[in-house]
Amino acid sequence: MADSFAAFRHPGVARFAAGRFFSAMATTTVSVAVGWQLYEKTGSALALGLTGLAEVIPVVGLSLIAGAAADRFPRRRVAMAAHTLLAVCSALLFALARFDGPANAYYVVLFFMGVGMAFRSPSVGAMLPQLVPQKDFTNANAWFSSTYEFASMAGPALAGALIAWVSSAWLAFAFASVAHLLFIGVLWSLPHRPAVSTGRAQGLRDLMVGLRFVLDAKVFLGAITLDLFAVLLGGATALLPIYAKDILHAGPVGLGWLRAAPALGAMVMAVLQTRLPSWKRPGVVLLFTVAGFGLATLGFGLSTSTPLSWVMLFFTGVFDNVSVVIRATLEQSLTPDVMRGRVSAIHYVFIGMSNELGSFESGSTAALFGPIASVVGGGVGTLLVVLLVALAVKDLRTLPPLNSLKPLPVPEGV
Repeated sequence: MADSFAAFRHPGVARFAAGRFFSAMATTTVSVAVGWQLYEKTGSALALGLTGLAEVIPVVGLSLIAGAAADRFPRRRVAMAAHTLLAVCSALLFALARFDGPANAYYVVLFFMGVGMAFRSPSVGAMLPQLVPQKDFTNANAWFSSTYEFASMAGPALAGALIAWVSSAWLAFAFASVAHLLFIGVLWSLPHRPAVSTGRAQGLRDLMVGLRFVLDAKVFLGAITLDLFAVLLGGATALLPIYAKDILHAGPVGLGWLRAAPALGAMVMAVLQTRLPSWKRPGVVLLFTVAGFGLATLGFGLSTSTPLSWVMLFFTGVFDNVSVVIRATLEQSLTPDVMRGRVSAIHYVFIGMSNELGSFESGSTAALFGPIASVVGGGVGTLLVVLLVALAVKDLRTLPPLNSLKPLPVPEGV
């Protein structure tokens, strides 16, 4: 039996986990509140999809710059600046909801939230290896994932309750702004660590190093490609306001609990993974869990029962969490420290594109073909992607235990 609390025996890890909890609470609360507020104002499925598009444009456009910044400057300071912007944007959403601002203004604020998320992810993601040694990466990722998922469960439930309380999303946005400020306080309390120096000045060429590294690391590329297309095709959360209101008739509180179901499933699985030894064949496990995610999405799309829908969403979280821990540990194990920010930025582009473009894809297809066809088609598409990746990336099927991996060589000239 593995040491369940190995990660927390290192200084600063518990505070960092608490900070990420506040950050995740803020992010998921905003996600639910924006969806509800815009659907109430517009009644449009496309309006829900456009929220993802507004956020993903800066994520993709700024990812290389954000990754280079996380490697050139102290990561803690980059993260604090990013969360300051996120706190301000949450406060602006509060003002829009409180004073009945126009729907189009929400997309402008979401665009700047995307800027904050573009810089947040590589800086925060690259801080974990500075706090724990390589042998505890899997345990740390499982615990960090469990706290993130607990926040992702509590955040939507809280958002639904706050929306129902005041019949608007303004109180949920106010909470999100405060939660981002709390994370800034946690980051300030962590030990200062200077930027990793390469001994040479950085230029435009350095922006592309992370992308080249990921393209050369075929196993990691295959793993994040699975996530990109699985969530792009199989993500149903963007359509939950429609399901809650028009199909399941669950109301805002029901929306909050449905939105929390994947997080609860992921949290349960994450806690279980802290007690399990490393997977002996993590690549095979990854393929099967992404397939399970697709099947659960398919079941949700066909369901007209709120309890069954909740169960299906719960299992999407169970399967997704296994892939999250494997991908994060794979990235941290294979990436040299001098490149962690840039590689983390590329990883986040894949995640950001899958989550946010997945919202746009779901909203667009729902507007054209209806929400049920959108979700069911996405589940089928996820299963096809798993089959294609399994056939195309042989090294993923033979991947050894993650704790046996070593960082890949630093590309020449870095």
